[in-house]
Amino acid sequence: MVPKKKLTLALLLALSLLVPFASGLPVVEAAQQSSHIDAVLVVDDSNSMNKSDRNKISNEAMKMFIDMLSAKGDKVGVVAYTDRIQREKALLEIKSPGDKEDLKHFIDGLDRGAYTDIAVGVKEAVKVLQDGADPSHEPMIVLLADGNNDFNKTSGRTQEQSDQELNQALDEAKKNGVPVYTIGLNADGKLNKASLGAIAQKTGGKSFVTDTADDLPQILSEIFASHLKLKIVPIQSITANGSYQDVTVNVPNANVLEANISIMSSKPVEAKLYDPSGKEVAIPSSNVMVSKSRTYSLIKLLKPDQGDWKLKVKGVAKDKIDINLVFNYDMELTMDPVPSKTYSKGDKIDINSYLVSAGNKVQNNSLYKDMNAVLVVKDLDTGQTSELKLGNTGDRFSGTFEIPDKHNYEIKVRAEEKSFYRETPAVKINTKSAAAGSGTTASPGDKDKKPFPTLYVILGAVGLAVLLAAAYFLLRMWQRANQGFVGQMVIEIRDENTGEKTYPQYKKLAAFKGKFNLHQLLQLAPELRETEKIVFTPGKNDRIVLKNLSPNTIEKSGRAVDASKGLELKSGDRLTIPLIGVDQTILLEYLV
Repeated sequence: MVPKKKLTLALLLALSLLVPFASGLPVVEAAQQSSHIDAVLVVDDSNSMNKSDRNKISNEAMKMFIDMLSAKGDKVGVVAYTDRIQREKALLEIKSPGDKEDLKHFIDGLDRGAYTDIAVGVKEAVKVLQDGADPSHEPMIVLLADGNNDFNKTSGRTQEQSDQELNQALDEAKKNGVPVYTIGLNADGKLNKASLGAIAQKTGGKSFVTDTADDLPQILSEIFASHLKLKIVPIQSITANGSYQDVTVNVPNANVLEANISIMSSKPVEAKLYDPSGKEVAIPSSNVMVSKSRTYSLIKLLKPDQGDWKLKVKGVAKDKIDINLVFNYDMELTMDPVPSKTYSKGDKIDINSYLVSAGNKVQNNSLYKDMNAVLVVKDLDTGQTSELKLGNTGDRFSGTFEIPDKHNYEIKVRAEEKSFYRETPAVKINTKSAAAGSGTTASPGDKDKKPFPTLYVILGAVGLAVLLAAAYFLLRMWQRANQGFVGQMVIEIRDENTGEKTYPQYKKLAAFKGKFNLHQLLQLAPELRETEKIVFTPGKNDRIVLKNLSPNTIEKSGRAVDASKGLELKSGDRLTIPLIGVDQTILLEYLV
């Protein structure tokens, strides 16, 4: 017998299966915007970049992008490619400043190689996101390249083959809502701007061109802002005079999570910071982070107080200093549900929309005061879009939408101020009722009593039983797919040619759900790809189950074991996995 709790869940799931068949319901087209990013930085690492990117602008761009990410919570990976994957870093969650430094050291260690094939890099970036992206985050790819391919003639690779593979990867990215932003590097004037523009356009991204690091703050700020529905706030450009010069940084409201102040200069810059009360704030300090490179400084204010901050900047005389500001908000826009019905021409729908932070309505009249909102209406029959200005009551945006014609519509609210904008998910409005069904009805004078529809009742009961059984089965599958892991895996890699072992790496498993493979634990290193088919799933009593679908041998306590049907591991179990493709051996220990 199914326990009561499970039966209730099964019934709810069964009902949810029936919902899509209801007509006239508003449909949510998109998830709410997340304040966190899952980004893969893709860079052309071929020898041709020695000319088109001779000053390694690409490295500076990637490091600046990493510095602009939130202090905690964002995930970023790196793919360096030629006509193959040169080096790769799987998505790493930013938990501390040290994580950002590790990524920047990885970027500084990239080496260049012969030949180029853009399809290889983009395809791998899409795969990295598929393997490790958080569904609640906003995924994106940033591609830094000159847009040109250069194939190894001995490989037989053709431009047509590359284009086909690239288009397949872009189709996959578009299907999963992953925009590709491109930065074209053009130091030698041989940029293939059309190719990079087409990549961005196909996926809903944007394309930029630069031949100097001076453009990076603006480009990176635009990419960052576009993806999180933010706006760049230019502060000012100054010419240094060798003394401290005052710059005002206005934090407009108390809902700012982070303020990113980018300072771009070709020469060293010193900075001092004062909060709205006039008190000097140390750089760095508990709520102020600073990152520096040879071409930029980035000051990040965490949860800054509302008001005018003062930045004092001192540079080398006659040096031009550009300063930009990008805020990050933990704030979304929501709209009251539209009543579920089929509408007619002339019907009126009341619109109420609110700013929400951490699941609660924002209680900040000063924030609303500086914002404007419109209802964006798209006629799905004609394709035309119009806007209806909404009123601002101080704690919401309100208005009335009157159905102009017997067409189907899609509506959403857009609200904005000088530093950010937000949009609600789109909702469809149905004005076309379903076609009437045919059949016979008894005349008013028919006095005969209709027989009880026993057959239909029986068929309905059987159908419901089947549906409940299917729902229970799906529920069990969902539970298994989302079952979590406990403990950690200790990993060492031994080089069989030298006998040397890497330092032990402790990989916590709590972030994985349902299953993961050994290749993911190994940071998706290309040379270790053969470990993809060694899969781990959760077991009972804090154990995990290893299933080996690869040709590699699994050794436990010095003996080969058959793990093709599953090998249960308890805390303290150790495994040895000699690799076939490379002269290396993986040493694993499971600890709870």
